[in-house]
Amino acid sequence: MTILLQPPSLEIPIEPARPPQRGRTKRLLGYAVLIVAAAAILLPFYWMLISSLKANNDVYTIPVKWLPNPVVWKNYVDIWHKADMTTWLKNTLILSFAVTFLQVLTGSFAAYGFAKVRFPGRRVLFLAYLGTIAVPWQSYMIPQFILFSKLHLSDTLWSIVALQAFGAFGVFLMKQYYETIPDELLDAARIDGMSEYGIWRRIMLPLSVPAIASLSLLTLVTTWNDYLGPLIYLRSHSIWTIQIGLKTFVNSYNAEYSLIMTGSVLSVLPIAVIFLLGQRYFVEGIATTGLKG
Repeated sequence: MTILLQPPSLEIPIEPARPPQRGRTKRLLGYAVLIVAAAAILLPFYWMLISSLKANNDVYTIPVKWLPNPVVWKNYVDIWHKADMTTWLKNTLILSFAVTFLQVLTGSFAAYGFAKVRFPGRRVLFLAYLGTIAVPWQSYMIPQFILFSKLHLSDTLWSIVALQAFGAFGVFLMKQYYETIPDELLDAARIDGMSEYGIWRRIMLPLSVPAIASLSLLTLVTTWNDYLGPLIYLRSHSIWTIQIGLKTFVNSYNAEYSLIMTGSVLSVLPIAVIFLLGQRYFVEGIATTGLKG
């Protein structure tokens, strides 16, 4: 008689899947917190916008009117007649785009040397250059002003361009992104006879669009909002930027609250539009910088 022995069952009891209710609740709470935080951040900008569309006597009324009634579009016409907005915006645009272009150019080129070119003292030189970020501008502001005055750059737009054309932060940001690009790609280009300049222009720059967009947006916003630099170097009215111009406008029309808010909206609107258009590249560049691929 043959006896068949069956192995013991190894079946593992499967627990029923937990309902996704808890995870969904956490997600909803997270969204609620983000919505409240976003509303708290955007509330001052919304108040500035609606104040620019109110009559002057309605700006500081209590309780606050969150919707202008009536809507005074005339404020956006009067601001151009009472203030030299055209000149201020033109000078700010020239400085912002010139400084941004030079910072991207010099920062990306220097970052390529530090990231992909091997030479003695490369790490020491990079650390020394990076250490300049920790030195506050106020510590060398006076000797720098004396130097620019002797070079006859004071009271010109060239002073701001020369002041901000180079930046250690831009070099650091671009270097971190360049290090994610494989060295084998560059070695293949060198074997084909391409120069270092050609590698930087034809390979590194096209592959670094997110990092370039991030650096461009950060530099553009910083230059556009800069107040202290233009205040020190730009004394002639014809070369004032929007920040200095608005400050003088506030001093002259300190009771015209609606016009002050209108000028503030016009100073914020261009940079906000540029940031919204390039935010996808900005987020991608910040998220991928420093990741080895």
